[in-house]
Amino acid sequence: MTSATSRPAPGEPLSPRPGPRPKPAPPSGAPVRVTGAQSLVRSLEAVGCEIVFGIPGGTILPAYDPLLDSTKVRHVLVRHEQGAGHAATGYAQATGRVGVCMATSGPGATNLVTPLADANMDSVPVVAITGQQSRPLIGTDAFQEADICGITMPITKHNFLVTDPIDIPRAIAEAFHIASTGRPGPVLVDIPKDVLQETTSFSWPPELRLPGYRPTTRPHGKQVREAAKLIAAARRPVLYVGGGVIKAEASAELLRLAEENGIPVVTTLMARGAFPDSHRQHLGMPGMHGTVSAVAAMQKADLLVALGARFDDRVTGQLESFAPEAQVVHADIDPAEISKNRRADVPIVGDCKEIITELIDAVAAEKAHGHAADLTPWWELIDSWRGTFPLGYDWPDDGTLSPQYVIERIGALSPDAVYTAGVGQHQMWAAQFVKYESPRTWINSGGLGTMGYAVPAAMGAKAGVPDRTVWAIDGDGCFQMTNQELATCAIEGIPIKVAVINNGNLGMVRQWQTLFYGERYSNTDLGTHKHRIPDFKLLAEAMGCAGLRAESREEVDAVIKQALEINDRPVVIDFTVGKDAQVWPMVAAGTGNSEIMAARGIRPLFEEDDV
Repeated sequence: MTSATSRPAPGEPLSPRPGPRPKPAPPSGAPVRVTGAQSLVRSLEAVGCEIVFGIPGGTILPAYDPLLDSTKVRHVLVRHEQGAGHAATGYAQATGRVGVCMATSGPGATNLVTPLADANMDSVPVVAITGQQSRPLIGTDAFQEADICGITMPITKHNFLVTDPIDIPRAIAEAFHIASTGRPGPVLVDIPKDVLQETTSFSWPPELRLPGYRPTTRPHGKQVREAAKLIAAARRPVLYVGGGVIKAEASAELLRLAEENGIPVVTTLMARGAFPDSHRQHLGMPGMHGTVSAVAAMQKADLLVALGARFDDRVTGQLESFAPEAQVVHADIDPAEISKNRRADVPIVGDCKEIITELIDAVAAEKAHGHAADLTPWWELIDSWRGTFPLGYDWPDDGTLSPQYVIERIGALSPDAVYTAGVGQHQMWAAQFVKYESPRTWINSGGLGTMGYAVPAAMGAKAGVPDRTVWAIDGDGCFQMTNQELATCAIEGIPIKVAVINNGNLGMVRQWQTLFYGERYSNTDLGTHKHRIPDFKLLAEAMGCAGLRAESREEVDAVIKQALEINDRPVVIDFTVGKDAQVWPMVAAGTGNSEIMAARGIRPLFEEDDV
């Protein structure tokens, strides 16, 4: 592992990803006298932290001195704290381990608010370490003071203000434990500067003191049996799969449950890759921009088996009209999600891997007693939807490059890559037209919908899985929010590949203005087409990256292949595409899923059907 004192030269790629990393052996021996800052670094080493994304500043500066000596923890100096937070999220999503970011007090800490809110919405294990003004100055409006614990209380799973240096090891151990167990989420540890400077003793492991924190992982057997009865009796069942299946590492169990029972599967935006796209039973993504077959199947289902999903508005549309005939089995590790939006007929609290494993056996027992419905008519109806309304796109009438084609070709030429995305049209096209066959290959901002997510998340993902090709699929609007992290990637030897889908506009907002605001395009033209400001190719080169451009269909494959051959530095491709391409299908906000549109003015897409 590259350490803080032996980092790669500019442009030098990271070392290949190691095999499964054993849990680090705890330091042995009697307690030793150290500073609070040294205790912090030793604690990070002891919990197995291998990389920290951050920026030093006044109050966190004491921690950066011993960090320089660490041979186990690598620090990546980002260009903005938001980049540090999203990089930690990308690392966590790609590896399944806890991502770590670090910032100073005041504006440094508040710049982490968006990434923490993002990680909280998408259940990502992140630990943020922030400096704080010295204890005597807390509450005096001192220079660069902010109550970051108070600010982040609604958007973190838990946070700590450490007021005694002896508590640093326990705070770090508890933060990593809370972040990575139960429903994963972000945890913040705020440490005053004088606590970092004070002398203390360090010993490991500390005693965890979390009497009220006992996540339920084992499901209740009776609830599993009740769910199995509903599954065996259902004539129109659907497995509604959310990101919790990936968090639980339960993809293999999901595949077995689906195949053994012949049930159609839909995977949400956060669950892409949890079930192979190529599998016949996979209907695609549900929701606002889901496939017609996925949306229709959920609407017409008589049973929804929700696994690690939360019935969010982008999936359900108008909640009152969502899946009106369906009974609901809702399995989730977070009891707060059960029946929050849609009442569950059978609630199951626990880890998805354990729940699905027990469901497999319970459903098999039901079938052994002759309880199994014939799903042939259901599949005939689903196949009719798939045949009538396949996912596709038209080339722009003005001869400009199709953005869907660009993303489709990136996916075809990089089948084993990891993909991140910003938010907007390009995100939906990347979810639709790249084929995801395995988990942790699709990383995006789902719940919060954070523009600027793709580049720093790709940086974190590549740092975590350096042997994988990592693509950031970005829009020209999103890209201009955080592209400064390309300089970080170039200097730190993190060779990501960035595809900028440059339509010269805030594309999703323009689409809504086209459909619902009479084509009055108020403040959505970015000028990146008309004026080439900025010129993304030149901007990439200025930041130490390879800059490429494609403006026609004939150039697309060649430029993607060229990018794939460059592995000594980041690559940015400016794909200049048409400005009027739109994301279809679409369920407009505030409408029901039965009103899904295949193109402008076409609704409803499917009629009432009898099964």
